[in-house]
Amino acid sequence: QVQLVESGGGLVQPEGSLRLSCAASGFTFVYYSLGWFRQAPGKEREHVVVASWSGGGTYYRDSVKGRLTISRDNDKKTVYLQMNSLKPEDTAVYYCAAHRFLTTDPIYEYWGQGTQVTVSS
Repeated sequence: QVQLVESGGGLVQPEGSLRLSCAASGFTFVYYSLGWFRQAPGKEREHVVVASWSGGGTYYRDSVKGRLTISRDNDKKTVYLQMNSLKPEDTAVYYCAAHRFLTTDPIYEYWGQGTQVTVSS
């Protein structure tokens, strides 16, 4: 069956770094666009970054540009989110997602279970 399993979340101080990983199985990973979304308490789920499977485009949320970077390893069927210069407002549950089409809307076909990222001193 389809699985997306995130790891790498945790507690980090402001200006610190984390690297999230998401291991995929059960679908043709190479042909799916991938995204990272996040949801803070009391807020709607929002896109952080989405990337086309074909290299057709990568779209970052304005507030994370220059600090967060998405990458993928098709051989390992894994997508990563490198998070630098973290801010308290980045605190949220982070989800990886996969979809056949590229969109920033949280309507992706497959979702991971989420990993908590807390930025606090």
